[in-house]
Amino acid sequence: MLSRRAFLKHAGAAAVATTLAATHPAHAQQRPNILWIYSDDHAQNAISAYGGRLASAAPTPNIDRIAREGVLFRNSFVTNAICGPCRAVVLTGLHSHLNGFRDNSCRFDGSQETFPKLLRQNGYQTALFGKWHLVSDPTGFDAWAVLPGQGDYYNPDFITPAGKERVEGYVTDIITTKALHWLQHDRDGDKPFMLMVQHKASHREWLPGPDHLSRYEEVTFPEPETLFDDYGGRGTAAREQDMTIAKTMRLGPDLKLWGEEDRDTPPWKTFFGRMNDEQREAWEAAYQARNETFRTANLQGDDLVRFKYQCYMKDYLRCIASVDDNVGRVLDYLEKTGLDKNTVVFYSSDQSFYLGEHGWFDKRFIYEESLRTPLVARWPGVIPPGTEITPMVQNLDCAETFLDIAGVPIPDQMQGLSMLPLMQGTQPETWRTSIYYHYYEGEGKVHNVYKHYGVRTERYKLAFFYTLNEWEFYDLEKDPHEMKNAYAAPDYADQVRELKAELARLRELYKVPEDDA
Repeated sequence: MLSRRAFLKHAGAAAVATTLAATHPAHAQQRPNILWIYSDDHAQNAISAYGGRLASAAPTPNIDRIAREGVLFRNSFVTNAICGPCRAVVLTGLHSHLNGFRDNSCRFDGSQETFPKLLRQNGYQTALFGKWHLVSDPTGFDAWAVLPGQGDYYNPDFITPAGKERVEGYVTDIITTKALHWLQHDRDGDKPFMLMVQHKASHREWLPGPDHLSRYEEVTFPEPETLFDDYGGRGTAAREQDMTIAKTMRLGPDLKLWGEEDRDTPPWKTFFGRMNDEQREAWEAAYQARNETFRTANLQGDDLVRFKYQCYMKDYLRCIASVDDNVGRVLDYLEKTGLDKNTVVFYSSDQSFYLGEHGWFDKRFIYEESLRTPLVARWPGVIPPGTEITPMVQNLDCAETFLDIAGVPIPDQMQGLSMLPLMQGTQPETWRTSIYYHYYEGEGKVHNVYKHYGVRTERYKLAFFYTLNEWEFYDLEKDPHEMKNAYAAPDYADQVRELKAELARLRELYKVPEDDA
């Protein structure tokens, strides 16, 4: 017996199947395939479909193609801006405190219910290739090959059900090739599929592939207006983080600025040790000019920060260019084979990333640049081309959306909302007006970002850094870059009070333990 909530979700998916049948009679008896392309640390600001300062200098035509032919979510957010926890949320439809993966020191409990298991139990064939980052082996998949931990950019190892293998080449290309091989040779053509293609890129240390080593060499990327933020308008957490381009970013592994004395020392010994002679020679040739410029310029202060920012952007966006190219490979294959007509394609990232905003790189904070994440989707015949969705969605919603698309009943314990009605052009009256965020890793860990939780509405944001006992409040309409904490401002007393009540409501709704501050 289905609960009323599960029944309504199931009924919604059945309605979509009817719509699809009317649009594509040849697929009337087929449930849609689902393709999830997932990158790492891909900033929303680095996708040209979203606009922004990098759009014209570093376009992403293939990701834009998904948005142009389908839907772009304008307000897509995460629950906990760090790699492993975001992946666990997508799989389970549960916040971090319930799926058990609060930070990257955890191990995912593969025995718990996940959407791949439910799809598989209901006739779908499931496969996963690429970054996993959840420590335990994947469960609920018919086929999988995943990178150990973060994996390597060049000649990476993969863990498979048959053991570990090393594959020569560039990781983004290899992951795509594995996925396409499965689609072409190994899948069961009589079953719908759910395929997860999960890229390592664009994770630190941003090693571009051989096809993009010289891309953007002559480009000067525009700087964010907050590049030299002094954090004077905010609290302890912003001042004491360790994620600045100025101080934290390393000359060698992050910026590819190494001297002769560094060649046989970590991390270059590690990086180059994985490369074959041809790969290493191409790398050294590509970065020679950068190194010569740096050695002769003797840059200091703001000039050094600006130089580091340009190096960072070039390598980061070169990694993105490879991801975009490989998205194109997959889209082309779907269209060549006709699979595109009955396949829902999603592109997203585990969270967004700082591209120099506030002088930072990395993620973790509740501030907009890491809270937002890209999300675009295409479903021919169901999603009208050029659709934009403005209501707030979260990665918490992915599992329910996949199940709803497949017509599979949604478990009551899942905490998200199916985005399917929004994708069809309908906003339910009960759609959320706020989101809950909780970052657990905390001070003393990588990048020293203090633990905090908070709430965001369409206009306002309230965050509590609970180990500091400090509150921050922002009016995103008047202060979109979150430069001035207005928590104590008398003019916002009513809004702060309302957001505190909403935050308490969300913590109760999502069953956040009281001892989670």
